[in-house]
Amino acid sequence: MPKPRRSNDWGFPRWRGYESERAAANVKLCDRHGCEEVGDCPAPKAPNSRDRWYFCQRHAAEYNQKWDYFEGLDKAEKAARAKAEQAENAGYAEAQHYGWGGSGDGSRTQDEMRALDALGLESDADFPAIKKAWREKAKTVHPDVKPNDAEAAQEFQKLQVAYEVLKAAEERREWKG
Repeated sequence: MPKPRRSNDWGFPRWRGYESERAAANVKLCDRHGCEEVGDCPAPKAPNSRDRWYFCQRHAAEYNQKWDYFEGLDKAEKAARAKAEQAENAGYAEAQHYGWGGSGDGSRTQDEMRALDALGLESDADFPAIKKAWREKAKTVHPDVKPNDAEAAQEFQKLQVAYEVLKAAEERREWKG
């Protein structure tokens, strides 16, 4: 029986490298033939089976490309399942004021960006500037100023809706605690 060897590791972390161990790390390669990437995305080999393939991200995306969650269900069953999933996951819905609307810095929704365009403002306009622009434009097309002008009334309604959208967004952003 061989004599146990004495370890050079005295137990002090500063004398050895971080995360250093004697055992080799287990790395599972992608199950796709010829792929040398790490297989960290499990995919079922068959429906309702515990057996899994382990693919890299690229091959997992390829494997799941034509997967249909509602396969084999009729229209009513699809609608019922979609409604149940929606109700079940409602708590995870993203807050409305965090949605990205495209241009801008990501702090405004698409509706807010359209409202700012209607008022002729930039995406970084603050609420006092929004209020000022709305008042200036509303004074020119107000139905009391231009009676019996359908185009002016329509423009005034558009400005009114834009202001209401931006006001509601500002109220959501304000802390009321």
